Amino acid sequence: MSRRGPADDGDELLARLGSLTARAYELAEQQRSRVELAVALQRGMLPRRLPAFPGVRLAVRYAPANHGLYVGGDWYDAFPMADGRIGLSIGDVQGHNIEAAAFMGQVRVGLRALGSVGGDPGELLARTNDLLQALGGDLFATCTFIRLDPATGVMESARAGHVPHIWATGDGRSGIDTGEGGPPLGIVEGAAFPVTRHRLREGGVFVLLTDGVVEGPSLSLDEGLARVAELARTAALTGVAVDALASRVVAMAGAVGHEDDAAVLVVGHDAPAAAA
Repeated sequence: MSRRGPADDGDELLARLGSLTARAYELAEQQRSRVELAVALQRGMLPRRLPAFPGVRLAVRYAPANHGLYVGGDWYDAFPMADGRIGLSIGDVQGHNIEAAAFMGQVRVGLRALGSVGGDPGELLARTNDLLQALGGDLFATCTFIRLDPATGVMESARAGHVPHIWATGDGRSGIDTGEGGPPLGIVEGAAFPVTRHRLREGGVFVLLTDGVVEGPSLSLDEGLARVAELARTAALTGVAVDALASRVVAMAGAVGHEDDAAVLVVGHDAPAAAA
């Protein structure tokens, strides 16, 4: 009978270590592929660039979640509407996975398709909610939709369970939208979404964002919104570019203990506002 020696034990140990290393590498490659697929899917669902509109300045920022697949369902969009006004949307789908990213694409494209035909923000959110109800599924989305008249600066907005947006004027005033909102999209059949009205005056800015920017372990939602309102007020008062303001706002995600996705859409108005 042959006897095992130290060399045999060492060879067996090395073989096991090699097998474990190969398996670990395989799992790491699978995870990397899943992340790349999810990120590619989400980037494909977001607009590559926003259209240009006379008298209106737009800037967007997006930061992925810092856990899971580093991808989720936050989105932003801007597009021309049939009546000559501008449709603006921002939203957040439940979850941080490929399904959330795909659902986000459905909601964003649905809003764009319905908005290109026309209707006020409350009607568009109601139609989108009906569409999601008809499609079925377990996911839901929060959203803000704004219809902006670039000639007058008049903005009509409706919210579906989403965090409030922030406004600031060139004379140093700022505030947080306190208009009544409706439930998240895809939950309540036949839900209604009240519309509020505001004017974006010359030199003013509007900041739309998702909750990953302003809410986290180290900052409450109210505290986060107040900080963004101060950033917007300072930017409007001193003439800071919308790109710079968007960068400053998305950097808030680090201050709140950023764990969720973070999306920001900043809207500025250059043209003098006519009487409504």
